[in-house]
Amino acid sequence: MITRLLVANRGEIARRIFATCRALGVETVAVHSDADADAPYVAEADHAVRLPGNTPAETYLRIDLILDAARRTGADAVHPGYGFLAENAAFATAVTDAGLTWVGPPAKAIAAMGDKVAAKALLAEAGVPMLPTWTDADEITDFPVLVKASAGGGGRGMRIVRDAAALTEAVASARREAAAAFGDGTVFVERYVERGRHVEVQIFGDTHGTVAVQGVRECSIQRRHQKLVEEAPGVLPPEVRTALHEAAVAAGRAVDYVGAGTVEFLLAPTGEFFFLEMNTRLQVEHPVTELCTGLDLVRLQLMVAEGQPLPENATDPHRMRGYAIEVRLCAEDPAQGWRPATGTVHRFAVPGVAREFGNLRAIGLRLDSGVVDGSTVGVHYDSMLAKVIAWGQTRAEAIRLLANALSRAELHGVTTNRDLLVRVLRSPEFGAVEIDTGFLDRHEEVFAPLLPADQLPLVALAAALATAAARRADTPVLAGLPSGWRNVPAFPQVTRYAGPDGGIEVRYRLDRVGALADWSTDPPASHDGTTPAEPADSPPTVSLVSAAPDRVVLDVDGVRRAYRVHRVSSEVFVDGPDGAASLAELPRFPEPTAELAAGSLVAPLPGAVTRVHVEVGQRVAAGDLLLTLEAMKLEHPVLAPADGVVAELPVPAGGQVDTGAVLAVVDPE
Repeated sequence: MITRLLVANRGEIARRIFATCRALGVETVAVHSDADADAPYVAEADHAVRLPGNTPAETYLRIDLILDAARRTGADAVHPGYGFLAENAAFATAVTDAGLTWVGPPAKAIAAMGDKVAAKALLAEAGVPMLPTWTDADEITDFPVLVKASAGGGGRGMRIVRDAAALTEAVASARREAAAAFGDGTVFVERYVERGRHVEVQIFGDTHGTVAVQGVRECSIQRRHQKLVEEAPGVLPPEVRTALHEAAVAAGRAVDYVGAGTVEFLLAPTGEFFFLEMNTRLQVEHPVTELCTGLDLVRLQLMVAEGQPLPENATDPHRMRGYAIEVRLCAEDPAQGWRPATGTVHRFAVPGVAREFGNLRAIGLRLDSGVVDGSTVGVHYDSMLAKVIAWGQTRAEAIRLLANALSRAELHGVTTNRDLLVRVLRSPEFGAVEIDTGFLDRHEEVFAPLLPADQLPLVALAAALATAAARRADTPVLAGLPSGWRNVPAFPQVTRYAGPDGGIEVRYRLDRVGALADWSTDPPASHDGTTPAEPADSPPTVSLVSAAPDRVVLDVDGVRRAYRVHRVSSEVFVDGPDGAASLAELPRFPEPTAELAAGSLVAPLPGAVTRVHVEVGQRVAAGDLLLTLEAMKLEHPVLAPADGVVAELPVPAGGQVDTGAVLAVVDPE
């Protein structure tokens, strides 16, 4: 019987496991890096042990430190979560050799499935359908193909290659990324299926010989081969669903599988499906299965680890009810090549959440979050902040509930992919299940912000009025007078902001009773910061209904519109009926700053320059690869913004940089 469980992971999965442990009366142990010392999961654990350092290699990948933490806290079991050491056979062996209970599959099964090349050969003998695969790139003559890391998953070390000319660099890049993420740079190549769907089957095995399935999940909406939207039970023909179940059970039995696992498949438009990989752990998307089956998969993991048989309700593949959809809310900017974002989460609030980390009893929302208000998002770990999951009696009901909650969420402090997720959920193609792994490549419209450009002036006006109300509330004298009031009307009040598309200036005047006498804005600049957008043909008639430091209500052409305003120093976060915007109030008299040389390319976040592809003096064309920056466990290409000549390369390969550091200077022609 497990009494004290150490979770060798961090963030939302640690919190998720702790939630089940609390319900079962199991004590919990957290391990944490220095960067995670104040993370929510650490505060929620019964015991916590510091792993000195920040990077994964220094902390969460150190088997010796984790076993020492278990010994020091008296833990009798270890749960690996997902990622880090979750699919490391040596870790599983070390845990059991230390006399601890391992909450996961046997090391033998992990090793068998961890080498994807060997796993494909093994499961092919068991009758599981396979794609053509190569380990020697020289043998490939048919394109497109997909380069994949042999030792890991999560989209890292994967590259689509459409012609022979790009194959060498794709293999080299995939090897570097795989070595950095998994400590093993081995890659292989398999045929790439156009318009394929990514589907997977949740399986569970116990020590009594049972291998059962808990349904199919659809995971086709992906960026960089990493899942963004997952759903269950997935819209599939009954005969395909049955065949997937049978193939997944065959895969599990081929390796005498015990515990939670996921068998992933690629479903071709023809209805054929092919084995991709088997993840020997709990998956990020397990909540959609839990909401549709009513099962607690972490509880099942603990039961199986204790030697208990799977309960009867966990062996019925037809147990699914209703429909569940999950989105991964990440700190990243989809419009900027999925660039990761860092900073402080000033507010994290999703309306209508019925349950955190647990099953629902009716239509509603579940939130599995690794952050709370005040959390810091750094550069050392994955960009995922939280998972938001909706359950409904139908797929359409779950889509509507989830999209509405996301659109009204207050996500302040770091850039997120929220707007893209809402647009995906609301797209007609998603609603009609016209989806595949290339969905985002074909639908550029989902990358647009939710807030229409013509609504930004109203958002800026609401920000200015809320800021003025806050200042009046804090004034020691004459607090009852409207902001900026004069006995004789003179100049309007002016507030300048840096917005999502450049600068915007708000001018407004209040009369003696605080009503909005007049207002105007200079339109925001375009994306390149140079050409002002055209003003609206007929600006709306706006009157002020109320203005408080945190809420402004405007009457716009006879329709009331409420704006929620949250101010943190000079940052103003506004959530309105059409979308949200983050504005930075600019000082009236800015401090002088050093001017960057024309053509300077700066680091968008801290990281390491892994490769420099050009030399000073080299002529480059717009879009040419200059160097590669590694941050948040992924490689990010730095491209030439225009034709020109490389004038400076101040950071050598291997150099560490902070946000804003100059990486290269390209003199334009």
